[in-house]
Amino acid sequence: MILRKYMSMLGIGSAKIDLQLPKHEYAPGENVSGTFLIEGGTIEQQIKRIECDLVMTTLTDETEEVIDSATILTSQTIESEETNRMEFNFRLPEDIPASTPERTFQFKTRLIFNEGVKSADLDKIVITP
Repeated sequence: MILRKYMSMLGIGSAKIDLQLPKHEYAPGENVSGTFLIEGGTIEQQIKRIECDLVMTTLTDETEEVIDSATILTSQTIESEETNRMEFNFRLPEDIPASTPERTFQFKTRLIFNEGVKSADLDKIVITP
């Protein structure tokens, strides 16, 4: 049991997060709603927070810009092998530029535990004109 605890602190067998979206194309100002799916690992873990950033990547100069962020603070415990769902809502800015071959958007989601370990997920979206 102690070995599993230390392995999960290193990220091996720890809980995972997945942002599930019903679609991947959105218009400026549209509300993006979905679900965070949290799947427990090999041992119970205390969740500290969920962070989700909307990031714009410009491929020509390889820069990333955080457009907006959402943070959910929690003191929830995820049991071993348990599956939890949490609602996700995010309003896109009205002035967000459209996606192009050189400009892409994605949600970067991180599940932060009390032990400081993280679980991450990436979800690309397309912003239509």
